[in-house]
Amino acid sequence: MAEQENNNLLEEDEEKKATLLADDLASLENYIHDLFNFSPLPICFVSPIGVLLEVNPAFEALSQLKSYELIGEPIEKLFPKEKIEEVAKETMEKGSVKGVEMTFFSKNNKEIPVQVFTRVRKDEKGEIVGYFLGLFDLSDIKKAGEELKKSQIALMNMLEDTEEAWKVSEEEKTRTQEIIKSLTDGLLVFDKDNKLFLMNPQAEKFFGIEKEKLIGKTISELFHFPELRPLAALLGREIKRLFREELKITENFILEVSTIPLTVRGKSMGYLVVLHDVSREKIVERMKTEFVSIAAHQLRTPLSAIKWTLKMLLEGDLGEITPEQREFVEKTYESNERMIRLINDLLNVTRIEEGRYLYKPVPYDIIKLIQSVIDTYKDEFPKRKLIFEFKKPKEKLPEVMVDVEKMSLAFQNLLDNAIKYTPEGGKVTVAVEYDKKEIVVSVKDSGVGIPKNQQERVFSKFFRAANVLKRETEGSGLGLFITKNIIEAHEGKIWFESEEGKGTTFYFSLPTTISR
Repeated sequence: MAEQENNNLLEEDEEKKATLLADDLASLENYIHDLFNFSPLPICFVSPIGVLLEVNPAFEALSQLKSYELIGEPIEKLFPKEKIEEVAKETMEKGSVKGVEMTFFSKNNKEIPVQVFTRVRKDEKGEIVGYFLGLFDLSDIKKAGEELKKSQIALMNMLEDTEEAWKVSEEEKTRTQEIIKSLTDGLLVFDKDNKLFLMNPQAEKFFGIEKEKLIGKTISELFHFPELRPLAALLGREIKRLFREELKITENFILEVSTIPLTVRGKSMGYLVVLHDVSREKIVERMKTEFVSIAAHQLRTPLSAIKWTLKMLLEGDLGEITPEQREFVEKTYESNERMIRLINDLLNVTRIEEGRYLYKPVPYDIIKLIQSVIDTYKDEFPKRKLIFEFKKPKEKLPEVMVDVEKMSLAFQNLLDNAIKYTPEGGKVTVAVEYDKKEIVVSVKDSGVGIPKNQQERVFSKFFRAANVLKRETEGSGLGLFITKNIIEAHEGKIWFESEEGKGTTFYFSLPTTISR
């Protein structure tokens, strides 16, 4: 009887161990799956017969196709058939392929130069069940030579560790730790109580502090360490969701911070904090901005001299000129004016990026500001055969705090675009509304509109829609970028509605002096 009871206890104990081991394995598989999904490198899993079985979000982004459009499709759909067949054969024979260059076909057969890395995946019996295939985009390879080497190493490590992650539980734990240690990004992992329980070597290097001093500390306790104080302030005492938020450590050391919630079977297990060093990119960007500023300033002086010389010729200060000479001088003067406007736009962009664009905000009547800009275009409307309407409230509006010169430029850019891109017989309408909290200004036209697939780039630097390039060759593509920054610097918002071939309406709102 006693022996039977002992056997029952042993069986129960074995069942508990098996259950715990299964739960542990499931948790690890979920963790590795999260790591696979959040990898910045495009990775997919391919069956032995060349069919896509799984893709991560980075692979979807590169291909511009959704997972359901990819899974079940032959891999040769995305690569030249002969080359991908050679890669698959070599992978099956040798176990892996490293750095094979070929062309990747994304949506609409767009060709992207890539390097391909593969590694076979085997089950617990040692049987090949397919292979992992990772990609490295070579489009900007010449701009990042050193980064390429690091990324190749990181890609191969990630492929190797991802393959190993599908093995038994203890191997998965070891491999996961190796991934974390080998990443070029800094990693911090906080548990569900917001206590730091993992910090990789790159994060230690970033902050110049050993992890042993920090493990087990809460966010609040990290405030006691000067090196971690800026990061702790950004994360918040209760870690918040962040995506590529900039964190300036020193003048020439800047990190991008992203936080990723870790969950197992829907239960929160903490947060992963990814630290990406963007110092080099920011230094290059600053150098580019400084170069543009210097070049623009150097060009401004001779252009101004040319302008006044041409003006003296046109006004007869240097003697009479023939009608034919006048025509050539006027064309030259207008071309010089376009160059001056471009230089001014470039200087404005530089000031915006340096955070020194607004100078003199004062309380001002927005109707008066808008009317003054409209008055400068009073000859343009009949000249272009356009119908113009200005709708304004009957009651007097409260004043807004604006830099009059800059806000006039912002509205002028919107009105100028509406006039330029509206054909003869079209209509331009300016309207002002007030809802007791803010003033909303709109500029509506019946012009060419903005193609839907280009609308998200409207406020980018140097953007010009494809349909207007054919119609209006002039323009730097900086006007809306400058306008957006002016509006937002005034604590306002700007947005638009547009349909190609029917017209566009731009809106911007500004808080009044009453609502501040």
